[in-house]
Amino acid sequence: MANSPASERRFLPFFRRYTKTWVHAVATAGLTAFGTLTFVDQAFALVAVAIYVLPPVVLYLRGANPGVEGGVVSPERGDGETTKIDPDEDDEGEVDGKRGEDDGKDEREREPRESNSSKESEPTGGSGPLKGSDPSNSPAWTRASTPDTGTLFDAVVTEDGAYAAGEGGVVLRGTTAKNDWDFVLEDGPGANRADLRGIDSTSDGATVWIAGDGGALGRIETETDRHTDYSAPNGVTDNWTAVAAAGTAGDETILLANGSGQVLRGRYRDGNLAWDAPTKPGSGSSLCAATMVDSSVGYLCDTNDGVFETTDGGGSFRRIGIENVDGTLTDVAAVEDADGPYVTADDGVCCRYADGTWTPNRLGDAELRAISMTDELAVVCGASVVFERRNGTEWERTVVPADGDLLGVGVGSTRAVAVGSEGTVVERSRR
Repeated sequence: MANSPASERRFLPFFRRYTKTWVHAVATAGLTAFGTLTFVDQAFALVAVAIYVLPPVVLYLRGANPGVEGGVVSPERGDGETTKIDPDEDDEGEVDGKRGEDDGKDEREREPRESNSSKESEPTGGSGPLKGSDPSNSPAWTRASTPDTGTLFDAVVTEDGAYAAGEGGVVLRGTTAKNDWDFVLEDGPGANRADLRGIDSTSDGATVWIAGDGGALGRIETETDRHTDYSAPNGVTDNWTAVAAAGTAGDETILLANGSGQVLRGRYRDGNLAWDAPTKPGSGSSLCAATMVDSSVGYLCDTNDGVFETTDGGGSFRRIGIENVDGTLTDVAAVEDADGPYVTADDGVCCRYADGTWTPNRLGDAELRAISMTDELAVVCGASVVFERRNGTEWERTVVPADGDLLGVGVGSTRAVAVGSEGTVVERSRR
């Protein structure tokens, strides 16, 4: 994922929504009208610019949220109750040029609806009850205790623990015991403190791959935490924005993506690592995320609405979407025995691919940063919220006790972890 300031990440999706409002239309008209008067007096140029620039700045600073009834953003900080959001089937609106039958529904029906559950039945910061389950047994998201570190960009969960990678080449490991996180690496695989942007594990969880700036790349054996530096693969020293891994230890396939739209495939066999020449699946727009379902099937997404599928382990790719998307894509996830991937965007929409069609589901209006999935559970993170979906039921929204903005998420068979700025780690067990 891109490493941009939090204020910038929030303002850009806000401004995209603002440009579709009547306020923007009036401001644009004012800009044009006063701009034509500059031949009379150059001072009219200042008036024109002020008319166009001031409205979005004032609205943004006041917390307005274009496209939401009332235009006000609710605070998203602290420990909140879980609210439920209708599943895709109740919020159909196909993209790729198609629309669902409910396209004319009142926009209010598409907004998250508050759960009727009380705080007593849902633990503070908890994930909310499942249908037919005892709410009091729902696990809660808790803030983990971590070493003093900078921003954490991505996370992955294995059987031997959870791992997070971030600023300055830091890699942290959280054991199966909650709130017990410590350093695996303090300065990166090459000991040069290059920021690590992505992390992923092989299908058996026995090895973890980390990648980041300046071609940084490393492999960690989870049983011993022994690491090997493979930086500058194939001589490439570009900044890696994402890494995906599949296969089992000793028989591994790795995909690396960068900001120039290139993907590099590596194959690790019995201690030997070989790389293909880099390729460009799309137009050259920055690739922001990558995932592999198995050694054959994988997905990439870029910042120009491109989602690409491989069925030969990264040897070739085909574009599968997405058209008519308002936001910029941020992450992609997929699992075995599913029709296709899920992608998140910075306008609050999560899209699901099935039967050749993309179906959007609006989880809110704030930016969605990352998504991770298992067969039964999908977790999306925003600035200080997580959205969970179990077995295809409703999306549930929870404000979590995070010190900083969440940027990455990992889900495994035993726990879910979200990480972010200021070394933030929040996690919960899966019961």
